[in-house]
Amino acid sequence: MLSLGPLVRTGREPDADPVTQTTELPGTPGQDERPLPPRRRPRIHRAWWVAAVTFVTIVGAAGFASLPGLLIDPLHEEFGWSRGLIGFAVSVNLALYGLTAPFAAALMDRFGIRKVVACALTVIAAGAALTVFMTAAWQLVLCWGVLVGIGSGSMALAFAATVTNRWFVQRRGLVTGILTAGGASGQLVFLPALSWIVEHHHWRPAAVTVAVAAFAVVPFVWLLLRDHPADVGLAAYGAEGPPAPKPAPRRGAARRAITALASAARTGPFWLLAGTFAICGASTNGLVKTHFVPAAHDHHMPVTVAASLLAVIGIFDIVGTVASGWLTDRFDARRLLAVYYALRGLSLMFLPLLLADSVRPPMIFFIVFYGLDWVATVPPTIALCREHYGEDSAIVFGWVLASHQVGAGLVAFVGGMVRDAFGSYDMVWYGAGALCAMAALMALVIRREREEVPRVA
Repeated sequence: MLSLGPLVRTGREPDADPVTQTTELPGTPGQDERPLPPRRRPRIHRAWWVAAVTFVTIVGAAGFASLPGLLIDPLHEEFGWSRGLIGFAVSVNLALYGLTAPFAAALMDRFGIRKVVACALTVIAAGAALTVFMTAAWQLVLCWGVLVGIGSGSMALAFAATVTNRWFVQRRGLVTGILTAGGASGQLVFLPALSWIVEHHHWRPAAVTVAVAAFAVVPFVWLLLRDHPADVGLAAYGAEGPPAPKPAPRRGAARRAITALASAARTGPFWLLAGTFAICGASTNGLVKTHFVPAAHDHHMPVTVAASLLAVIGIFDIVGTVASGWLTDRFDARRLLAVYYALRGLSLMFLPLLLADSVRPPMIFFIVFYGLDWVATVPPTIALCREHYGEDSAIVFGWVLASHQVGAGLVAFVGGMVRDAFGSYDMVWYGAGALCAMAALMALVIRREREEVPRVA
């Protein structure tokens, strides 16, 4: 059970208009001497409701991330496009997802979280819907690569980092893990259904389903999400003292994003975090999420079965990511990263031996093991960004996330090229395992530059 900290309130109810009180001298006419009834304090801090809305938003937008791996074979069969060309469109999507994130974090400081996320969901819906009408490969790159990539990048993990930094002082690692798990939950919700739609009704209805799901979340975000605790007269969860005033909007979002990058790039931890996170993206979104289903299909496993295995990864990813957030509040984030990458690399080395035409116990063990590690790297990576870069940590993490997506995009493209050239994904699995071993070593040499945030007992 979560332990909820004390609620610090101002003199008004959340979302209520401010009340101006006048003080009258004793004995003056109109004085009401009756004591005001005590106000009931909510049992759950508003920050947890904001986190819940953020979680549901990420879940609703995660459907688009489930689809690319299911499109490779149908698009290859219908249009004759090579897997490398389709992988290039996916790589553009993944790269823009990362490159947009730091600017989106700065835009959230300028215009507010609600406006940026609502616009991003609308762009995702438009990009997914327009793929239904495409007839040429450049249209796939434009719709799925550019539009969906920019939209998804605007509400990437930097969105979760911004919400966590603003609304929470305590339990940041746990909340980061929960919000990160939202992407896995979306995969869990959409992937089996989308694979069934692709197999029985072709890929276009699946694209429409993704568009509708993303657009349906827009009013939910607009009505329920709040930008800052000061908007509802509260302090952040776990903060001491009176509520902090809401910061003034920061102009020059692009300039701030570039300035934060230039400052962080002069430090060693930034390059180590960017390098490890690039390998993280290469070994998850770029490789497994994009190529696991076609690789399993190469071994005559039905598409729906392979997609269901990815969904099961999503189940255990939720457990692993939330547990990673809990561990990040208590242990050295660098050592956690080293363990996560080492175990991931080991599991990928064994995967080529496990692929078959049916699901066998060793494959189930891989799915559970890999799922627990899928994005467990996110909470400690965000914690290290916060430790080293303070107020700019969300933007710096956006740049670190950009490296994650560039790594993912590169492997999404290279994986398709290797499959076209050699007729197998085996070399890609082994190469990704070796990269993960390198990431484990890089994580261990990240040095402490600031005083660590006190660990939760």
